[in-house]
Formats: sequence, C-alpha cells, structure tokens
Amino acid sequence: MRPLLDTVLDALRTGAQDRYGPLPTGGPDTVTAHVRTALGEVLPDHGTGDHEALRTLVHTLAAGAADPAHPHCAAHLHCPPLAVAVAADLAAGALNPSLDSWDQAPAASAIETLLTRALAAEFHDTPHPDALITTGGTEANQLALLLARERHGPHLTVLHGANAHHSVPRAAWLLGLPPATELPTPTGVLDPTTLADTLATTPGPTLVTATAGTTDAGLIDPLPAIADLCDHHGADLHIDAAYGGLLALSPHHRHKLAGLGRAQSLTIDLHKLGWQPVAAGLLTVPDTTLLTPLTHQADYLNATDDTEAGLPDLLGRSLRTTRRPDALKIAATLRSLGRDGLTHLIDHTCRLAQDLARLLDAHPHFELHAPPTISTVLFRPTHATDDDVATLRRTLLHQGRAVLGRTHADGRLWLKATLLNPHTTAGDLDTLIALLEGSTHR
Repeated sequence: MRPLLDTVLDALRTGAQDRYGPLPTGGPDTVTAHVRTALGEVLPDHGTGDHEALRTLVHTLAAGAADPAHPHCAAHLHCPPLAVAVAADLAAGALNPSLDSWDQAPAASAIETLLTRALAAEFHDTPHPDALITTGGTEANQLALLLARERHGPHLTVLHGANAHHSVPRAAWLLGLPPATELPTPTGVLDPTTLADTLATTPGPTLVTATAGTTDAGLIDPLPAIADLCDHHGADLHIDAAYGGLLALSPHHRHKLAGLGRAQSLTIDLHKLGWQPVAAGLLTVPDTTLLTPLTHQADYLNATDDTEAGLPDLLGRSLRTTRRPDALKIAATLRSLGRDGLTHLIDHTCRLAQDLARLLDAHPHFELHAPPTISTVLFRPTHATDDDVATLRRTLLHQGRAVLGRTHADGRLWLKATLLNPHTTAGDLDTLIALLEGSTHR
C-alpha cells in the first residue's frame, strides 16, 4: 500500500492546488462536467491500473471538494478531520473488521467496548453507563426514540421544539409512533413554560427531546428546567447534543450543559467538535440495561451456546449488522491528544467564533444576530433584503471563494458561519470579512 498512498497524497495535493479556494468555481453544472470528463467510462473494458485510477479519481475529488480544512469553508457542521483519525481509519479499512460477531473483530470489539464505556462515563455519573457507536445524530436520535417506544409502547407521545433536528419527527414517523408534537421556539430554544403547559395536558407516556446545540445557531435549550419538568410529570428525556455534547470535556464550557446527565439518552457526535472523519456518532445511556430492547439473535452470528461459552454478543450493539470499527479512529485520537489536547481544540474553536462575532458586531456594514453559544455565528449585511443575502451566498459558492450557510431567525434570512477549524487564524477571519464586504459592494 505504501506506493499507492504516495499516489493518493500527491493527488490530494495537486487537486487542492487546482481548486485553490474552499470550493470549486462555476457551480454544480461546471463541477459535474469536469467530473464527467475526468472519469470518462465509469466501467471501462480494460482497467487503467491502480496508480492511474487513484491519481485521476482522487485528484478529481480534491479539485471538486468543499474542503473543510480551508478557513473559509464554514457553512455546516462539517469538520476538518484530524490526521491521526484519518490514518487510523486507513487501518480500519485495510483490516476490514465487521462488528457483528466477535470472530470477525476480536480486538476491534474490545476497543469499542472500552471506548464506549469510557465515553459514556463522561456524560453519566452512574454505576453502569454505556454507549453505542452510531453513524451520527440521525441514527442516534432514531435509536433513542426506539428505546423509548420499547419502554412505553406504541402510543408514546414525542414532544420537541421547533429548533429540534429534523431527524426527531422523522424517527417518530419511521417507528410508527403518533406524529411528533412540535412546540414553538420563538427565542430559538424550548420555553419551560410552554413545555410545562403541554406536559400538563398530554396524556399517556411522553418523551421530551431537548437540544444542546441547534444546527441553525448552536443554541442550547434550558436543560435543568426541562429535566425538572420531565421529573415532575414522569416524562422521559432525550437530549440531542450532537453538536454541543463535547463541551462537557471543557472546564470553560461545561457549565452550558448543566443537566445533561439527567437524560435517559444522549446523542453525541464526534465528527463535529471531535474532528473525526464521518461517521463517528454516539448514543449514550446512564445504564446499560436500557439497551436491552436491542437484543437480537441470529444463530450464525451469536449462537446461544457460543454466548454462554464467553464469546461476546455484538448484535445488540446496533441495528446494523455489518459495521465498521469506527471506535478505532476515536480511540486513536483520544490517546494522541488526551483530554487536555482535545479541550484545547474545543476552547480555541469557540474562541474563534467569539472573535468573528466581535469583528462583525463592530463592522458598520454587517449586523450580528447574537453572540455565539458554541461556534456558530449568524450575521447579515446591513440594509440587505433576504433576496440579497441568498444571492450573496450563492455568488460566493459559484465563485469558489467562501462556503457559508443560511438560516432563518427572527423572521429574516441570515448568513451562517460555523467555525470548526482550529487552525483558522485571526488573519483568516479578517480576510473573510473583507471578502464579504467586497462582495456586498459589487
């Protein structure tokens, strides 16, 4: 593999040089045309060989990428992965363990067990916390609703704020539950008074889903008050902390997550503020017995006599059967950086968002929506219409100069910068503002 990796690394470099900025220029039609020309026949009659195939495809991929390592690629919760995690992922791909039976993944299953228990203990101060590796927040939220359904039956009512991730009501639909009830969040977070009124008039078993790090603005629901209400009304609580959950590692930021450990389940993503290659999600629970409903038996994978003889049963660790050892890259990252190294990255990234917010707030040509809670900054050019804001974003995308998101708040459209690159500098922020300012004056 060594010569092939040299080819891959060279192609990544040359592709990035051809792209130059955070995004290829020209928009979807131009990028598709370039890819079509580079690939030619997708299934040729005669192969071109390993090096040519890798050189062409990797170069094309890199030249046409939205590069999360570029400081002006800041639209989504799309992080630049750490090199140590990417390298560990290569080992996982090479060995190809599948975590559906122990005899396919002896060491990988042990690594996953140790990792999930250690990470679960970071969020739940209980004797037997546990966690499942998922593909991300969507799968974790779906599992959380599934476990709640199995605890309470098919007439479970799911309550969530309008700020919740779209996967929550979708999971209720997928699981055959009654349509989820959406509560208004005019301030961007769940209002405890509104939730209290709803819980008081909701019959039967109820699951409240709160959010710690919304996708639009990075806001965190008032978790202690929500947990108190759930306790008072006998409702279960799930917290989607896919974005904000790892703030719990930081002494500077963990106060924002007070009440997190009171939930029956938590969604955490490490391919956001954990800088992992996708996919790297978690569903954590305060006690491993809460995962019992996932128990499943298939004789060729976890025969009863094998389990009784001591072979670990892995089928209850996921709804998936064939499953990559995503725990490996996470474990390698934690060992490499340690708690202090990961905390430093989290703190620095949040500080960058505060710096960008201050720059925008002080700038006469921009309006800041609010100081950031995590690392998302909402802003817009002063005196711009919503159409102006949308056009500005698309213009920057087509020019390949900046990748910014968009969201509605307070009845208006805002540009969204989601900072997840710890290597972004103050100079990069200045350049981004200058670029935006120049574009607004065209």
